Amino acid sequence: MTTRLECRSCGRTYEDRWRCECGAPLDFATEPRPDRPAPDFAELDTRDGLWAFAEFLPVDRRVTLGEGFTPLVDAPEWDARFKLEYVFPTGSFKDRGATTTLSRAVELGVDTVVDDSSGNAGAAVATYAARGGVDAEIYVPATVKESKLAAIERAGATPIRVEGGRQAVTDACVEAVERGDAWYASHAWNPAFFAGTMTFAMEVAAQRDWSVPDAVVTPLGHGTLFLGAYRGFRALEEAGWTDRTPRLLGAQAAGYAPIAEALHGETSDENDVADGIQIRKPARREQILDAIEETDGDAIALGADAVEAELDALHRRGFYTEPTCAVAPAALRAYRERGVLDDDADVVVPLTGSGLKT
Repeated sequence: MTTRLECRSCGRTYEDRWRCECGAPLDFATEPRPDRPAPDFAELDTRDGLWAFAEFLPVDRRVTLGEGFTPLVDAPEWDARFKLEYVFPTGSFKDRGATTTLSRAVELGVDTVVDDSSGNAGAAVATYAARGGVDAEIYVPATVKESKLAAIERAGATPIRVEGGRQAVTDACVEAVERGDAWYASHAWNPAFFAGTMTFAMEVAAQRDWSVPDAVVTPLGHGTLFLGAYRGFRALEEAGWTDRTPRLLGAQAAGYAPIAEALHGETSDENDVADGIQIRKPARREQILDAIEETDGDAIALGADAVEAELDALHRRGFYTEPTCAVAPAALRAYRERGVLDDDADVVVPLTGSGLKT
């Protein structure tokens, strides 16, 4: 399945390119939809993991480690349900996008992929590249956590440390892509990655017998999971498998909160605890803002103290996550305190990365 890409800003189409000539991100020109009613949960072959939703995916399964169908569990202290995305093969939700992205890379005959990452996406791309027999180079901050660096190196990928902030890492990686050194397996730019992350929404709906929650609260950096959730819930609604799309509420790190600041003004605080979402220039900024508007959603910025307190609460309740995960449960509390969410709202929160990585 080789699917054309299109720019939703200017209308140009391509066979394969990492971004449009106009500078905007690309998406698949066509997105498949099943022509049948939603199946009973028992009819889904969950042994296929997220690939049980292949009817929705514009990518054929070629590289997989059995990822998907992570647990959806009650979290009474938060009056919510948590989806445990940290139990994936590499310990984060980024495996959703890595399986689809590397599957597309193998389909296109790619020899080498590159990605820029603070750690989780790099580990996922490196691991799935190894599974697919593809070389990988991962651009990372010089200060990357050693546990995440080890995951990249042990998969046989080449880490390239870059001094400076997160944007410097992206800039160095893009330079390599523009030189033609490798294919960009970017979790921010590559549409195949979002084809994978939208299965988060499909699993949530299936695990709830095709009902959707009132709201979903996710960490928000580049919007990989936030936009994936939006696209997945919209796809289900368009297929007639569900009857609506939930509100999408983002949780950003103060000081690195361009979406929250676009909605509510600048923040003076800075959050160095939630290092996985320290993104000042998300590649799909306008798409994120559109998704918020269309779902009556929102985005807020959280300081370090709130995230550290929430991380401690998660650990004490048996959810062994990395620090960035705690930003979403912390935001859930804040949304309720501010009256954005009613106390009895039906909410799902993904816990996105394992504490074993830190």
